[in-house]
Amino acid sequence: MARPEKKLMRKRIVNAYLSSVISISLVLLLSGIAALLIVNARSVTRYLKENMHISVLLSDDATEEQARSYASALEGRPFVHTIRVVTREEGAEELKGLLGEDFLDVFETSPVPLSVDVTLKAEYVQPDSLSAVTALLSDSPLVEEVETQQGVIESLTENLARISLVFGVLILLLLFISFVLINNTVRASVFARRFSIHTMKLVGATRGFIRGPFVRAAVLQGLLSSLLAVGMLWALVEALRRSFPELLSIVDLRQLLLVCGGVVVAGVLLCVVSTWLVVNRLVAASKDDLYY
Repeated sequence: MARPEKKLMRKRIVNAYLSSVISISLVLLLSGIAALLIVNARSVTRYLKENMHISVLLSDDATEEQARSYASALEGRPFVHTIRVVTREEGAEELKGLLGEDFLDVFETSPVPLSVDVTLKAEYVQPDSLSAVTALLSDSPLVEEVETQQGVIESLTENLARISLVFGVLILLLLFISFVLINNTVRASVFARRFSIHTMKLVGATRGFIRGPFVRAAVLQGLLSSLLAVGMLWALVEALRRSFPELLSIVDLRQLLLVCGGVVVAGVLLCVVSTWLVVNRLVAASKDDLYY
């Protein structure tokens, strides 16, 4: 009867070990995603800012040649990232795409004005700099109106620090969850061998000798969990890159490797520390404590 019970206990330990590896991998994956967003926060911010468009609406009597001349004069300015003349036909097509094909049929002539589409360099997408740029763009008799996304820019500037703080707290919370998961799994595994540990202690085995096998198993568990998390993180980034090629300009390879290395170190360290604490607690326990 003892043999089937021992086999069943071993099966339970293996199942708990595998489920723990998967659970820890998922938590480390979420931590890796949050860390990747934090280390790439500057690139993400630059990408968002440099994709905010300013529409310079020209007067009704402006010609395309005048619009191109105006755009050429602005092209060399230090604040300009990209600049493009949007003809009345192109503007009408864009409006049709937003409002439907029949929207413009009620007009005899196109109500869409000639415009110049401008994106700014990231360092100029600030409330103060934007006001100066808007004034400079308006300084032409051809310009009727300058439409900026001032509210969006101000909101982005205010919330970037908060977003980084939220992700930092999220990483700490996820690491704490990982530690709890590892601690519970290690406790179940070590507790099943508590009497063997007590016997080894009685015959003079040192704490280091008793801890050795458990710490080595913890290192293996941490490596398996973190490598699985790194594999999923890398696959996720590659899938996003294929769907959104512009991510190539946001996610830096060195920073991705740095995050992957951090995930591996965190996984191994969490497993080892948790195992160390649990084994020390059992080694220090009295014989009576082993029955509870």
